[in-house]
Amino acid sequence: MAGQKDNNSDLNFTADLFRAADKLRGNLEPSEYKHVALGLIFLKYISDAFEAQRAKLAADKYADPEDPEEYLAESVFWVPKEARWSSLQGNAKRPEIGKLIDEAMEAIEKAPSNDGLKGVLPKNYARPTLNKTMLGELIDLFSNIGMHDGTDKAKDLLGRVYEYFLSGFASSEGKRGGEFFTPRSVVRTLVEMLEPYKGRVYDPCCGSGGMFVQSEKFIEEHGGRRHDIAVYGQEINHTTWRLAKMNLAVQGIDADIRWNNEGSFHRDELPDLKADFILANPPFNISDWGGERLADDVRWRYGAPPKGNANFAWLQHILHHLAPRGTGGVVLANGSMSSQQSGEGDIRKAMIEADVVDCMVALPGQLFFSTQIPACLWILARDKSANGHRERRGEILFIDARKLGFMADRVRKEFSADDIGKIAGAYHRWRAKDDAGGYADEPGFCKSATLAEVRGHGCVLTPGRYVGAADAEDDGVSFAEKFDDLREQLGTQFVAGRELEERITAALSEIEYDV
Repeated sequence: MAGQKDNNSDLNFTADLFRAADKLRGNLEPSEYKHVALGLIFLKYISDAFEAQRAKLAADKYADPEDPEEYLAESVFWVPKEARWSSLQGNAKRPEIGKLIDEAMEAIEKAPSNDGLKGVLPKNYARPTLNKTMLGELIDLFSNIGMHDGTDKAKDLLGRVYEYFLSGFASSEGKRGGEFFTPRSVVRTLVEMLEPYKGRVYDPCCGSGGMFVQSEKFIEEHGGRRHDIAVYGQEINHTTWRLAKMNLAVQGIDADIRWNNEGSFHRDELPDLKADFILANPPFNISDWGGERLADDVRWRYGAPPKGNANFAWLQHILHHLAPRGTGGVVLANGSMSSQQSGEGDIRKAMIEADVVDCMVALPGQLFFSTQIPACLWILARDKSANGHRERRGEILFIDARKLGFMADRVRKEFSADDIGKIAGAYHRWRAKDDAGGYADEPGFCKSATLAEVRGHGCVLTPGRYVGAADAEDDGVSFAEKFDDLREQLGTQFVAGRELEERITAALSEIEYDV
């Protein structure tokens, strides 16, 4: 209970801190302000970690607290004297504080032992348009983070503050926020389902690194060691990559995160990586991904993805990078489960026949900052023959979670811990050995289907098609599912209308309606 109380206290403190910082924003756009605030939180973190290590070294008569190598050995960044938080705090009210912050960031990047930070830190605090009084007030505000806590608790709190601020800014930016931040409840659901306890974890479109942060938190919460996983990622947006590098540093996560402006499809920075776990939230329905330049790529084992939609390119890229016994979780738009356009149905069928689809989860709407398009989770497995669980070849679990969640505010929904537990619990019971988990189909929520049943539905993977309805009042079936069901019921009578159907489907796709 005490731990829960502490967590609640920290959460309240972090929320209050964000509200206070947001008030200082004034007329500055959230997209610009986030770099100002997050850069300062990062600076506070590495300075606090440095001072804690410096105190330890000062107490050791055989150590030199002014030797950068002493810090590198403990995975602590070296912070030059002029860049330490105490120095900035002492000068917070001076009009040249912006210049001093820029010089601090530059000094940290130039330190020989800080190679991992080169080109990462924001260095435009001296620009004339940035209110210097606001900067000083932010420094004073952030000086209170962890001030009265022990070293480890202060570091953990700073990590939570950084993550909370990322979420807050993503919410403020709306659609653009979704480009760098995946909602915590979605990430948490994937992590709880896949259970990345040990091995290599990869995200080919890692955003600000939330998948990695939640993976490491999961390990710690379940009594594991965070160093049991190795973290790899790639990000195409340089600004977002910098956010990820700072986020992971604040969380104390050692990660190999690569950037180039071509992206994972066209310049795979980790071509030989075979990961035990892959967690990804690719951008939905990307049409300009350059597929025409990759027509014969080795990754397209199940068919060349259409040039106008990258969904099945992401799925196959992820399958290509899975280790022989690896599992992956991918967030995609609902259309990926049923689309027949441009050969997508054939690719989906090939994946089903190869038995690499382990579970499908339909998510409720309004979970994301960036889009109102309903989304789903694809859980992929390279080997479903036991693999530490039960033999489940020839089966796919379908979970319809569209009725779960609660409204966190007037526009966005979140999953509660119980919601996440219900989804992950069903998946774990279904794949548990010797029926140890006691799995049973639950009408309206989950259904274990055979490949024969999936073939009978035309290899459409929409969970609502399989789980049935919990009650007659609201069957929860979407327009797309009812449309497909009507087509099946009418059989040959509907053949003559196929041209019309294709035209309707194309028109709906133009307005981003999932079919």
